[in-house]
Amino acid sequence: MHDVTDLQAVKAAHGVPDALQSCHTAVVDGYVVEGHVPAADVRRLLAERPRAKGLSAPGMPPSSPGMDIPGTPYEVVLFGAPGGDRVWARH
Repeated sequence: MHDVTDLQAVKAAHGVPDALQSCHTAVVDGYVVEGHVPAADVRRLLAERPRAKGLSAPGMPPSSPGMDIPGTPYEVVLFGAPGGDRVWARH
C-alpha cells in the first residue's frame, strides 16, 4: 500500500478512463483494479488473464463490497481490452 497525494496521476499512469474511475486504485499482478471490485472478480481475472488493463467498479456502487448497502445492482467492467471495454460481471 502506498498513500499518495495525487491519485489522479496514478489513475492516468495506469490508463483508467475517466468514466470508470472510483475511489481506490490497486495494481495486482500487472492488472489495475479500480474501486470496490469483488474479490471473486479479481480471482477470475487472475485465473483467466485476459488481454486488458484491468477491472473497474465505476463510482462507488452502494451494494459493492465495503459499501454494504444491499439492493443496488452494479457492473464490473473489464477495460483496456483490444476489443474495447465490456461488462465482466453483474452483481
